[in-house]
Amino acid sequence: MTESYDDVSKIHKRYSLTLLTPSSKYHSLIFSAIVSAITGYFILTSYLDRQDELAFRLPILMGILLITQKIDARLIRNREYSKALHMSLFGNMSWLAIVLMGLAAFSVLGKPEMSLLYVTEGMLIFTSFRIGLLTTTLGLSMRKAWAICFVQPVAMYLVLIPQELWVSSLTDPIVMGLGATFLAIASIWSYLTDRAGHPEVKSTHELIQAYLASRGKDNYEEVESIIESRSNPSNVLTSQIRFQSNNGDFRMVLPGVHPGPYHPIGGSNITYRIYKTLNSSAMVMHSVSDHALNLPSQDAVNDYLGTFSTNMVLKKGSNCTEPVTVTVNKARVTGMLFEKTAILFLSLSPHGMEDVPSNIKKEIEQLASNRDFERILVVDCHNAMGEEIGQEDSQDMLKAAKATLESLVTKESYALEFGYANSNGMDVKSIDLGPGGLGVLCLKINGKNFFFGWSDSNNMENGVREHVVNHFAKNGMALVELCTSDTHFSSIVVRTRTGYYPFGKITTPDTMANWYYSIAKQAEAKLEPTSFEILEHKAEVKVMGTAVLEDFSKALDKSLLLTKGFAIGSFLVFIGSLFL
Repeated sequence: MTESYDDVSKIHKRYSLTLLTPSSKYHSLIFSAIVSAITGYFILTSYLDRQDELAFRLPILMGILLITQKIDARLIRNREYSKALHMSLFGNMSWLAIVLMGLAAFSVLGKPEMSLLYVTEGMLIFTSFRIGLLTTTLGLSMRKAWAICFVQPVAMYLVLIPQELWVSSLTDPIVMGLGATFLAIASIWSYLTDRAGHPEVKSTHELIQAYLASRGKDNYEEVESIIESRSNPSNVLTSQIRFQSNNGDFRMVLPGVHPGPYHPIGGSNITYRIYKTLNSSAMVMHSVSDHALNLPSQDAVNDYLGTFSTNMVLKKGSNCTEPVTVTVNKARVTGMLFEKTAILFLSLSPHGMEDVPSNIKKEIEQLASNRDFERILVVDCHNAMGEEIGQEDSQDMLKAAKATLESLVTKESYALEFGYANSNGMDVKSIDLGPGGLGVLCLKINGKNFFFGWSDSNNMENGVREHVVNHFAKNGMALVELCTSDTHFSSIVVRTRTGYYPFGKITTPDTMANWYYSIAKQAEAKLEPTSFEILEHKAEVKVMGTAVLEDFSKALDKSLLLTKGFAIGSFLVFIGSLFL
């Protein structure tokens, strides 16, 4: 397991926590009103036995709720009404839970009379909960959080509780002691979690706030500023195969950087940017790289794209071999030889895997060097969902790569023709597909047509590659491989555990097959004799590196560990209060 992959996987697991927030502010608005009404109902009927006051107290409670939500929105970071509503919903849910548990304790423990202790305690826990949210996700200092944390809970409490009970319920020594305890726990927790990443991460809260701003408002400057300050210059190598004919040219690109870290940050849309830089006549493949090679900012992306005019031509030719495919158990490797340059396509589809690790590429490069290839280009097809590749599959992939290279050495080369077409101008749109759409390259070798498909997407659903390949086969066409770019672009905020839709999650396999088939026929119609060039360029750009990912991962892990500890402690304090 590579360290960068491990850190990214840990960070990615924390993404699921953001799915706890309702997808719409209207959901939070409606649910917060419902929850607070239920809380008010139980307080008035069960704790106070004042059913006759429901008719006038609950409407006032709704008014106070809406007014204080608006007040919160004006005081929090960026004045985001939706976040004020989310905070209100979660806080009111905690109050309702305490009220209901108080009722349960009354029934189970057989107490002689209902006590407002649990109502008041719930209000104070609501207040403490707000301190945590105000300081961590909503961008307030501790001083400002303390200044407004009481506003909504106390206002709602005063509406529900008769005036003659205010003083006695709020000044009870037990209540004051419990309130002080919960407020102190929230404040200490906030202080410690903010410094969980010290000294590498200055403020964990600022990192979380910047992330939320980028996801909710497409405000990428804050996150990019944090990431770029920790990034360092690195030399990255980008390789291309360029095909030329009378109708123009086409390039198969293996970038020296990795898409990401997530939309709209850094190089999340780098594949489409490269595609447009090359006049929409390119397939931007997933090279063997990981998130350590993420570009941290839009400035770094622009610097990288500016280097594409400095390509060096390493080799020219017009002949190549037919594709060779070797399968060893789950692993499949397809290779072609352009003069002395071999290109290999690695896949575990339909079983799937995460990014091909760099150690596999290094071993393949050594295998190629031992067999006197001038250079080797390795493509991670990235065309099925899965976990990090295991040891057994790694060895099978290396065996398949070795057999492919050995077979290519013996193959005869033939004159080459190419045709390329893409989905530009077609009605090909789906939220599981990036702006680069689809492309198909047709290579005619030794009188046979071989097709390579591409999508500007983040991976593929398992099995859809095989569905499309079979569709081509039924129509007498050889689809050699389907590849994705691994773009991290997303037209919407995706509320799944992965944070994106792989191609085929929304688009049906039959629709995909028909799209690819239609484009393939266009590519086939454009076949012309061609020559090729092997291009390469080096660029010094800032990349995230492994230290940034490691530090962010450690900060989040430590923050969550602290949160679990404080949550358990708070729960034990509350359980103890049920016996008072």
